[in-house]
Amino acid sequence: MDIRELTITGPEAGPYSLTTGPDETLWVTCAHSGELVRIGPGGDVTTIGLDAPQSQPAVIVAGPDDAVWFTRTRDDTISRVGTDLRSFPLPTGSGAYGLAAGPDGALWFTAMTTSRIGRLAPDGAVTEFSLPDAAFPAMITAGPDGALWFTLNQAGAIGRITTGGDVRLHELPTPGAAPVGITSDGVDLWFVEIGAGQLGRITTGGTVTEFPLSDRAARPHAITAAGVGDLWFTEWGANRIGHRTPDGTLTAHDLPTEKSEPHGITVDATGGVWAALEIGRVAHIVS
Repeated sequence: MDIRELTITGPEAGPYSLTTGPDETLWVTCAHSGELVRIGPGGDVTTIGLDAPQSQPAVIVAGPDDAVWFTRTRDDTISRVGTDLRSFPLPTGSGAYGLAAGPDGALWFTAMTTSRIGRLAPDGAVTEFSLPDAAFPAMITAGPDGALWFTLNQAGAIGRITTGGDVRLHELPTPGAAPVGITSDGVDLWFVEIGAGQLGRITTGGTVTEFPLSDRAARPHAITAAGVGDLWFTEWGANRIGHRTPDGTLTAHDLPTEKSEPHGITVDATGGVWAALEIGRVAHIVS
């Protein structure tokens, strides 16, 4: 296992989330500086300012339209980067955070502050669906069943919403689990519990299984799937990248630089794993 680090910006910028975009590019949000970073296939780095340094760009994903989309938590906006930058206003005070492309061609997002799930239609229309008060919805992902699945950080639950807006919640067995990241491996949904130091799996039928990490204080934050049962996740509190193999083996890999604060994680078009490090770098994990 080889982990290489690439400096993409200063440590004050705060790289946070990243995704694989079109043409083998990698896109990174910088939460503190209000910027995006584009990393080309050859490793060339381009910084894109948003003219909104306090917008706190958060989660970035590949959209359904050969563009990348991202939430802006502090100014209640979702933006799109293709050949140009376009922005779509959300209801004031929503605290938009998690984001996923839905099977219906819309972008689905979590509104942390108002405890809602939102849908941004291709024409810019926004529809919101209420959740329990103060549930703090975090990440969201498209599931293998045609629905959207999301974590409820403060409610200790995993939620499912259909494209028609029907919501079902599944309480987690561990008190104080505080789930954040969630992903689909094409069969099940996998999530990480930052409060309990566990990896979790929920089937589309709602059966939950939890897998304790060897370091329960590791503070797992984000998770991505490289294949069925093949999961990579960031251990924010332990300065490590965690891995679960399809046979269930859990391992952890130390990052080269101390206190790098790994957040977002993604798998690129070649199967390489990348993580955003708040110290101004990205880590590339090569098996």
